[in-house]
Amino acid sequence: GDAGERGHFEPAYQVVMSALASVAVPSAHLARKSAPVRSRASRAVVRAATTTSAQGIVVVTDPSQEEIAKCKSWGTWGCEASKFPWTYGSAETCYLLAGEVTVTPDGGEPVSFKAGDIVTFPAGMSCTWDVKVAVKKHFNFH
Repeated sequence: GDAGERGHFEPAYQVVMSALASVAVPSAHLARKSAPVRSRASRAVVRAATTTSAQGIVVVTDPSQEEIAKCKSWGTWGCEASKFPWTYGSAETCYLLAGEVTVTPDGGEPVSFKAGDIVTFPAGMSCTWDVKVAVKKHFNFH
């Protein structure tokens, strides 16, 4: 996109880069926009999509095997289908092992994600979690 559009997403991008740096994922790997697909191994580092919401929630679909491996060292949490309020005292990055969720920041637009996604939530955000399908996730507060 143009420079104005990039500037709009820069704060959310910095949150994700910060979160992922805290788990020692090389920034050169994250900064890669595209790469020729030469082998099965190189396919794992190519993103299918990254979606960033205006509320600062970042959803990474089809994360690399390296990123997933970092998440698997974190604690786990889960819950049945339910709806509840939540406030983030610090930023959180999580990797969904199972489930489907829609998070709606107070006064904001809903953001949906599912098993296989890595999601980062900004510190200070108050929201409502609507767990559509029971969730199990690895999580890291930072």
